[in-house]
Parts: sequence; structure tokens; C-alpha cells
Amino acid sequence: MLRKYLRKLLPSTHSMRDHRHLRLFGPLLHHPNLWHLNRHSVAGGVAVGLFTGLIPGPVQMLFAAIVAVVFRVNLPVAVFTTFYTNPLTFVPLYLLAYEIGAFVTGRGDGIHNLHTEFQAENLADWLPAFFNWLGSLGMPLLVGVPILGSIFSVCGYFLVRGLWRLHVVISWRRRQKRRSR
Repeated sequence: MLRKYLRKLLPSTHSMRDHRHLRLFGPLLHHPNLWHLNRHSVAGGVAVGLFTGLIPGPVQMLFAAIVAVVFRVNLPVAVFTTFYTNPLTFVPLYLLAYEIGAFVTGRGDGIHNLHTEFQAENLADWLPAFFNWLGSLGMPLLVGVPILGSIFSVCGYFLVRGLWRLHVVISWRRRQKRRSR
């Protein structure tokens, strides 16, 4: 049921291969795991998306697509999963990454001593001010982001694998009950 729903949402393999902007990648996009919905490729796609989702800026989807092609995991799932970071979740996730980095490196005074305000008078000034603020966090953030991304990635991978397996077991049991009647 979930697989049928996802197939409706995701573009078809042929439409992606024949897309005029994607044709230049040729055979790189022809590997079946990039498009099939199986537990290995979907779990890998979720892991890639969770890891690359913490990359700042709009390049996270591009990096998710590149890493998905390299590791041959589900490309649309990897790109879609990056959307867990958005304007509402980005700051709390980066503060958590800073705390992890401060703990690992022994640097930083913790979140409670961070100057969390950045000055921006309008929306156009907000983004550069935000990146200046991120840059001021330094080494703890630089160490914490990949660690947090790795934690999310591993947890997401095994969660998808486990939920997929649970769904299969429940389906088998339902089928056995129907057959035994």
C-alpha cells in the first residue's frame, strides 16, 4: 500500500531518464537501485538524505543526488529526505550540532552562553547575517554537524530497514491467516 502511494508521488524511471536536463548524465542514472522502491535502496536514500540535509544552503539536494548516485541508493527518496531541514528546524538542529561539537572538542561554553541574536533589518540581510553567525560558532559546529548527520543517517537507515521488515512480517501473517480460513 505504501509502495503504491510512493509510486504515484515519485516520477517514473523513464520520465527521469528522458528529462532534457538529466540526459547529459547518461548511463549514471540507469542503475535500477536509483529508482526502485526496495528496502535497501530506500533505507540508503533516507540515510543519504538525513546526512546531506544538514549541509547549509540550497545545495543539500544536489549533494544528496550526487551521493545517491555514487552509493546507488534511491535518488528521489534521498533528495526528498533533505527537506527535514527547513527554516523552522535549521536553527535548533545547528544548535544541537554545536553542543555535540563543543562536547567532543572540549571547546565552547555551551548554548546558554552563545550570543544567539544576529542583526538583520530586512529579509535580504537576514541570510548573510545568519551565515556570519554560523561562522562565528567555529570548530564546535564544524565537528558537530557531521557527527549529528552521521547519527541521523545511521538511525534513519536502521529505522527504515526495521519498519520495512515489520511491514513485511505483518503482511505475511495476514496472508497466512486469510489462507488458513
